[in-house]
Amino acid sequence: MICISIADVTAAEAAEIVNANELCEVRIDRLKLGSDDIKSLFSAKGKTIATYRPSEGVSESTRIGTLLLAIRSGAAYVDIEVETGDLFKDEIIKAARKYGCKVITSYHDFVKTPVMRELEQVLNWCLESSPDIAKISCRVNSIEDNARLLSIYSLNKNVISIGMGELGRITRIAATLLGAPFTYAANDKSRRTAPGQIDASTLKNIISMMSEA
Repeated sequence: MICISIADVTAAEAAEIVNANELCEVRIDRLKLGSDDIKSLFSAKGKTIATYRPSEGVSESTRIGTLLLAIRSGAAYVDIEVETGDLFKDEIIKAARKYGCKVITSYHDFVKTPVMRELEQVLNWCLESSPDIAKISCRVNSIEDNARLLSIYSLNKNVISIGMGELGRITRIAATLLGAPFTYAANDKSRRTAPGQIDASTLKNIISMMSEA
């Protein structure tokens, strides 16, 4: 499955993208959404991931309140950064379990891909809160970085391990072929939410060709 990451569009455009796709990550930190927009977008049962990255000028209480509203409105998943404080994390996870929303604990390194021993520690860190999915995303600077990221699939079945940057594109293509529940793509080339992210149309075609080979 391909998850479309939605950012830098209007609320109306976001709704159109959600309605047209199987699963979408709603990047709340990169959208201008009011409470009614949140309720409407996340009421599409089973189709949305609520993601609200820390942003300058946005308080923790605002992020918590918005994520809780998304969960209550019907988000299929909520994404929580692994370094999030325990009080924040516990409140979100408690609400997610109550409303049948799955939890993604995510780790990001925008500079490098750690060595294997450190990646294993990162995976264990992500799994400490017993999420439904552990997501690891790291900047890829070499082919060896790709190999380490892809080897994570042999350690746990509930993992999404992807690389950022042009060199990391292969990990986004290989993810679902190696067992990831889904991989991320941009709705179009002009609105990527991560370096090296492939647009959905291109990614679908590549995965389809590889599956048939």
